[in-house]
Amino acid sequence: MPVKLNRHVNLLVMLMTLTAAGCSQNAKDALTVNELTPEPNNAYVDRYFQNYQPIDKAEIKKTAESHKDTVWERLLSLYSLPKIENERIDREIEWYLNHPQALNTIQHRAEPYLHLILDEVEAKNIPGELALLPVVESAFVANVNSKADASGLWQFMPATGRMFGLQQNSWYDGRRDVYASTKAATTYLKQLSETFDGDWLLALASYNWGKGNVRKSIEHNEDRNMPTDYWSLRMPDETANYVPRLLAIAKIFANADEYNVSLHDIPNKPYFEVVKLDSQLNLNKAAEMANMTLNEFLKLNPAFNKSKTAPEGSGPRRLLIPVAKVESFKENLAQLPFEQWVSESFNDGEDESTAIYLESKPAAAILHKAKSEPVKIMTKVEPKQSVKTLLTAKKIDKNDKKAVLALKDKDSKDHKDNEKGKSLKMPNHIVVMAHKISSNNKALALNNKLFLEKKSESKSQKSTVKPVIVAVAGKNTPHNKKSKNAG
Repeated sequence: MPVKLNRHVNLLVMLMTLTAAGCSQNAKDALTVNELTPEPNNAYVDRYFQNYQPIDKAEIKKTAESHKDTVWERLLSLYSLPKIENERIDREIEWYLNHPQALNTIQHRAEPYLHLILDEVEAKNIPGELALLPVVESAFVANVNSKADASGLWQFMPATGRMFGLQQNSWYDGRRDVYASTKAATTYLKQLSETFDGDWLLALASYNWGKGNVRKSIEHNEDRNMPTDYWSLRMPDETANYVPRLLAIAKIFANADEYNVSLHDIPNKPYFEVVKLDSQLNLNKAAEMANMTLNEFLKLNPAFNKSKTAPEGSGPRRLLIPVAKVESFKENLAQLPFEQWVSESFNDGEDESTAIYLESKPAAAILHKAKSEPVKIMTKVEPKQSVKTLLTAKKIDKNDKKAVLALKDKDSKDHKDNEKGKSLKMPNHIVVMAHKISSNNKALALNNKLFLEKKSESKSQKSTVKPVIVAVAGKNTPHNKKSKNAG
């Protein structure tokens, strides 16, 4: 018993000694929280810079100085990605230089949007080269849909769009909203760069492929002691060509004289102004108030799914109007009776315009080879009756017989969907023709009315009045091949 007591006493003395020794240490010698926390992993940012040269502003100064007071001068001043030499970039440069029309088309399409994009690039403090990302994503077609259901200038997927506040409903798709989607895309890109500690190449790969997939690819290489920079990762061909394509187009514009590329004179001024509305507004009337064609108007306002702006809660109450037309738009709108803002008259059998989606080759396959899958491009046709009558026209291409028969068959799904005003898929050239017809609706409706009146007067006589373009679909119309009165 005395032995056990002594052992306890000795143990107690030892603990008291250690405690006293620990308390006697100076504060500066004590372990801190920072010492216990592992240092942040800077591997991404280290790999990003270790093999790249800093951007040489002197190389692009000549181009900037020769385009004073343009978006090009401003864009080039915001360049900050490192100088990278890679054969994948060289291949993309060669392709663009062999397709000069593609470069012209890019610039023409980008003109309405570049100033807004540069505003957001500056606000988010991200590299100026990213202002050209829509070249790769959508070829600057604001209403383009991919086969995978990405949409708009920045090609947001539905879930990602909602994550960044882009509403999507039957009235409005914020992914196609030029103003909202640009703010969302630059915010998203900024977040991705922070996720990968400033490695913009990995951030861009993540924008295209998803950050989860990029991380898995990095981990795959780490497990095998392989390099984990963008150029060393395993990824789909589209993502493998995605960053080189952006870097190629950025390099071409930065060295336009060297590559013998002519840059369009795009002033460094806002192209459009945001105009707030007090209520819904018919898009045809809005275009008319702005002295614009509907097609021109929809290039700035492609987000609406119906013939009018969205009701409160289903989308923003604003329109983008060219700066030069804002004052006249406001004046014309102020003179429009409020009850006519959304009203629209139709002929018998007609309904409000519906959005028709057509499936075809990419709108600009020549501009971004990686997107080889079909895309859907929205074309407004006013009203849907025009499309139905077009498809029953007498002189229709034999290659379109299947599409026509599907619509004429009253038991077919396409016919029923068309009757309900739902979107349809049909060959591009048919919808282009329908769009041309829609621009002459008044004449079409008037002549259709005259024709039907004459027809009702005497069924035994041939009608002496024919529609300018095509008659309303029916068994006895002159444009039906089976019509006895075909003339």
